[in-house]
Amino acid sequence: MSNKKTSKLNIKSLNELAQDKPVVYKILNKKGENIYTGSAKKGRVTDRIIEHLRGNRDAISGGTKVSIKQHNSIQDALESESRIISRTKPKHNKKGK
Repeated sequence: MSNKKTSKLNIKSLNELAQDKPVVYKILNKKGENIYTGSAKKGRVTDRIIEHLRGNRDAISGGTKVSIKQHNSIQDALESESRIISRTKPKHNKKGK
């Protein structure tokens, strides 16, 4: 079974996220809408999400929270990410990803 957690989209809160399994994360706006979905490998969860903060390489504007769901393998996480993107079509995910 996978664990879920939602936290504020800031460095302090992100450092408290679990790193022991691959995750699928959703960046949410202030209305709670999913505006970006991504995945991160075990041990790289915080680093990957930080890349989406303002001023960084893959910045996502409008995000206020992040929701993660742990998976047992990176393959499971990638498959889940793909299903979420095709079902919800977050506005910041690129077409074809």
